[in-house]
Formats: sequence, C-alpha cells, structure tokens
Amino acid sequence: MSDKVLKLGLPAGSLQEATGELFRKAGYHIKFSSRSYYPEIDDPEIECLLIRAQEMARYVEQGVLDAGITGYDWVVENNADVHEVCELMFSKVSRRPVRWVLCVPEDSPAKSVQDLQGKRIATEVVGLTKGFLAKHGVQAQVEFSWGATEVKPPKLADAIVEVTETGSSLRANNLRILAEVLQSTTRFIANKSSFKDDWKRGKIENLALMLQSCLAAESKVGLMMNVRRADLGKVLEQLPALQKPTVSSLSDPDWVDVNTIVDESFVRVVVPRLKGAGARGIVEYQINKIID
Repeated sequence: MSDKVLKLGLPAGSLQEATGELFRKAGYHIKFSSRSYYPEIDDPEIECLLIRAQEMARYVEQGVLDAGITGYDWVVENNADVHEVCELMFSKVSRRPVRWVLCVPEDSPAKSVQDLQGKRIATEVVGLTKGFLAKHGVQAQVEFSWGATEVKPPKLADAIVEVTETGSSLRANNLRILAEVLQSTTRFIANKSSFKDDWKRGKIENLALMLQSCLAAESKVGLMMNVRRADLGKVLEQLPALQKPTVSSLSDPDWVDVNTIVDESFVRVVVPRLKGAGARGIVEYQINKIID
C-alpha cells in the first residue's frame, strides 16, 4: 500500500449519487455506506470523505482536504482561496448550470433590484446575496434561510435568493424571477499548497483528466461503416465529427472502413443519409471516454 494519500472531498446530499456514477464511468468504484462518512474507493492512494458541498471549499482552503468537488457558488459564498482544477459540467438534474435567482411573489410591486431597498430577503447564500445587492447599490435585510425558502414570501420575507435548475419549484410557489444573481457549475478544486506538491498535483490532474473525459463522451456515440471507395466522398459529406473521420483500408481494395463520432441525437438523422450515400454494415457503439 502506498504511503502517499490524497484526501478527497466528495459532495454529500443531492450530488452524491451523480458524483459516484461519474467516478464509476471514469474507472473508480466508490462504495457509499449510510453509516459512514468515509466512502470506500478502489484506489489505495485516495482517501474519500463525504462533506456538504456548502462546506467543501472552506475545508479545501484550510488543507483539511487536498481536493474536493463542489459548486462554484459555494466557492464564492465562502470567499475561498482555492485552486480551480477544472469545471465538471454535471448536476443532480441536468448538465446545465444552476442559477441563483432573486425572486419575489407574482403580485409583488417590485420590478427591479432597486425596488428591494430596505426589504427583507431570505436565502441560504447570505454573502453572495449581500455582494450582489452591494453591486446594485441596494441595502436590504438579508437573513439566512434554513430551508423551504420558496414558501417564505410574502409573510416571512419580501423576496428570496434561491437556486433553480428548471424553475418548476419557483412557479409552483407563485414566484417570479427579478434578476439572476449567479450561474454556477460543479468545480474540482484543490488546496493551493497541496497543488504545489508534485505527487498530489499529478494525482489530482490525472483524476481530473479521467472525469472530464467521461463528461466529454456523454451524448456521443461512435459510428463505423464500410464504404466503396467510389462512394467515399458522398459519405464523408454527411459526417460532422469531433475530428476528421478515420478512413482505413480493408482487404478488398475497393472498400474502406470509416469510423467517426457524432452526437447520439444525430444518429437517427444521419444513418438514413449514410445508407443512401452508399455506406453498408453501419454499426453504432457507445463511447465511454473522449480524451483530446
């Protein structure tokens, strides 16, 4: 067993399962236990710890963890001085950024941020909200919300700053968006001192490479097919790709093999075109990782 260990923070809660699945695709098998905050991972050089995403950046900055996965919003909220290794575009619902938005009840007279001068605003991101209001020259009473923030207006707050991916919860609670405070995606962050250590930096960068390669492969598939040399030009015209398609010779000099990568949603459109252009033996296959 190696005497070198990377202390890695994994987000507990809503991102936990999505993070575990991403690591599995990257080749790391993580086993979560309901009775332990120390997930098992099949790499003796990594020690995992489950931490709330809200606290991750603080522990990474302090060096309690060498690296961790959290949202950009929580890095900003904690004003954490950490090294950002890479962006990992995934969330619990979609691959889109989450949005922190300033909301008021549908029947509120407020039409702009300035209309909230002196009002009460409930949110989980107090620092982020105060900073946003300050940029707009607005002073308001910003209160920390322990949860169920959407139900607080109008009796407990005049407005809220809340996170949303789809907006469905806001609409269900008769709230309308007044302004966008911040867009946030998941980030892989590292302690600055740890990242200066050659071994730890190498371990972190290798891990980031594998995680990013899995995200790059999502929604992509490979296509391979046999094509007569005489039809090759017509077939290649139908094939957008990450790079130029690979064309390989076959034992029959009149035929070639063509291999490429396309968006999965494009397959239903392009396959009939390929067949019409002369491609034969068309095979679709899954892509696990794409590494540039």
